[in-house]
Amino acid sequence: MADEDDELEGDELDEYEEDGGATTVTIEVSGLSIYTHHGVTAAEREIGQRLLLDIRMEIGDTDATVTDRVEDTVDYGAICEFAALVAQQRSYKTLERLASEIADRILIRFPVEAISIKAAKPEPPIALTVEEVSVEVWRERTSRHDDPDED
Repeated sequence: MADEDDELEGDELDEYEEDGGATTVTIEVSGLSIYTHHGVTAAEREIGQRLLLDIRMEIGDTDATVTDRVEDTVDYGAICEFAALVAQQRSYKTLERLASEIADRILIRFPVEAISIKAAKPEPPIALTVEEVSVEVWRERTSRHDDPDED
């Protein structure tokens, strides 16, 4: 239990919130598991395999830190559904291309300042034993024209 002297109340809390500086919010999704048909070999593209996606989004300062309203932030459930849809729409040979496509399309559709997509194959088709093979792509919004809320 917190000591009374450690708690911010009333005017103290208002003053802290006003002078607290900028807040940057990061949302992370780890281990989004989807079945896809990506890979260099025809067998990988035909049979398919499970991929794991890690998504890290910088959304900057969001009203949800004050309002506690979901509509004032980025809906990570919607991001997951969208990423899975993009990954399952078509087949790519490289994880680099797949991760780039997911990142670019999320930046277009959602109010995200920067995004990192890590795509991992937990069972890659190589003759040696490895835990996984992964590729990570980082993208940042480059201009105001990329803002999905702007008309």
